[in-house]
Amino acid sequence: MKIEDLTQNRSKENFALHDKHLNSQMVKILQTIDFDRHYVRAKGAYLFDEQDNRYLDLLSGFGVFALGRNHAEIVEALKSTLDADMPNLVQLDVSLLSGLLAEKLVKLTPEGLDRVFFANSGTETVEAAIKFSRYATGKSKIIFCHGCYHGLSLGSLSATGDDHYKKGFGPLVPDFIEIPFNNLEALEQVLAQGDVAAFITEPIQGHGVWIPDDNYLPEAARLARKYGALFIADEIQTGLGRTGKWWAVEHWSVEPDILCTSKALSGGFVPVGALVCKEWIFDRVFNRMDRAVVHGSTFGKNNLAMAAGLATLEVLESENLIEHSARTGASIMDALTPLTEKYECFKEIRGKGMMIALEFTEPKSPMLKMSWKMLESANKGLFSQLITVPLFREHRILSQVAGHGMNIVKFIPPLILTESDVQWIVSAVNDVLANAHRGPAAVWDFGKTLALRSLRNKLRS
Repeated sequence: MKIEDLTQNRSKENFALHDKHLNSQMVKILQTIDFDRHYVRAKGAYLFDEQDNRYLDLLSGFGVFALGRNHAEIVEALKSTLDADMPNLVQLDVSLLSGLLAEKLVKLTPEGLDRVFFANSGTETVEAAIKFSRYATGKSKIIFCHGCYHGLSLGSLSATGDDHYKKGFGPLVPDFIEIPFNNLEALEQVLAQGDVAAFITEPIQGHGVWIPDDNYLPEAARLARKYGALFIADEIQTGLGRTGKWWAVEHWSVEPDILCTSKALSGGFVPVGALVCKEWIFDRVFNRMDRAVVHGSTFGKNNLAMAAGLATLEVLESENLIEHSARTGASIMDALTPLTEKYECFKEIRGKGMMIALEFTEPKSPMLKMSWKMLESANKGLFSQLITVPLFREHRILSQVAGHGMNIVKFIPPLILTESDVQWIVSAVNDVLANAHRGPAAVWDFGKTLALRSLRNKLRS
C-alpha cells in the first residue's frame, strides 16, 4: 500500500469520514467556526492548504511539535531505525534504545532523578506516578489543584481540576483531594493529616497559563517532604524547552521526586511518555524479581518512539532551542504588552518562553461592555472566539482558547519561530483586537458568521 497514493485519491474525504465514523461533533465545531481546511502538507511552524496558503501554527498539536513539523533529523532517525531491521518489543529482553534514551533523560532532568519508566502518552505517565506514589509511601491520598489538567484516563482524570471533563464519568478514583492552586496554606492543611501519598501539580497550569508565586513550588516541595508525601511535577506540556528552560521547575530551582514528560519528546511522530523518578521509589515498586512486571506498557519502549526521543533531545541541544524559546517568547510578550494599554478588553499578557496567555476582561465603556455581555450571555468565554476565529480566518494563525469557559487565548507555538513569525503574530493580534473593539458591529459580524456556518452545517447533515 502506498499511503501517498491513498491520501491523494481521497484527499477531500477527511471531514466526511470523521463525520461518519469518528467524532462528528468535532467536525461540526470546525465547520461552524470556519476552521475546516484541507491541509496537504506541513513544514516547521507552518501548515499549507490545497491552495498553498500558509498558516502559522501556534497550537503545535497541543505542544507536540516543539521542533516544528517534519523535522529532517527526526525523519532521518526514524527511517534509519526502520532500515536497521532491529528486534523490537521482544518483551522478555531489554532494548538498547530505551536504555540510551533513559540515560539521556537522567542527565537532563533535575538532580536525584535516576530511574525511568516509558509509556505511550502523558496521561499514562500520570497513572504510573499515582501508582508508584501510593506503593512507595504506603499511603493513598493524592492532592491536586483546582484548574489543573493531568489527562483523561480514569486516574489522571481524578487528578484533573476541571469538572467539565469529569461530568458523567463518575464515580472517579477515591482519595483524590482538590485544593486551590498557588495556596500553600491549603496544601499544608491537607498534608498535615499524614496520609497523603503525593502532591501533583503542573509548574505552570496549562489551562489559563497560570504562573505561581516565586515561593510556591519550592515551599510546596518542602512541605511534601516534611509530611512524608512525594512531589510530582507534571511537565508533560511545560517540559523540554517550552518555558525557556529544559524543565519549568528550573525557574524555581525545584527538585521533584517524580517528573512526568511526553508531548514534545515524540518529535511529533511517535507517541512517547516518560516518568523519571528517584531510585528509591523504583526500588520500592519493583522490589522483587516476581514484581518486575507489576507495572508496564506493552508499546512503551518501542524502537521508533525511543529513536524519536533520542533525536528530539539531540535537536533541542544542537539547535539551542531552549535559549531560542526564552528569547523569542520574551520578544512576543514585549511586543504585545503595549496593546494592553491600547485596548481596554486586553487585560494582560503573561507566560514564560513559548507558553503565552492573552487574557481579556469586561471593558468599562458602555458600548464595549454591552458587546461583552452579549457574548458572555450566549456562552461563557465566547469573547475569546472573537479573537481566535479572525486570527485564523483573516490572518491564517492557528491558536486556541486556554480552557473551557475562559476568556484567555493561549499560544504554544513551535520553539523555532523566526523574527518574521513574531511580526506576523504582533500585527495580526493588533488588527484583531482593533476589530474586536468596534463593539456591537464586531459582535454582529461574528454572530452572523457563526450563524451562517451553523445553518450550512445543518443543511449538510
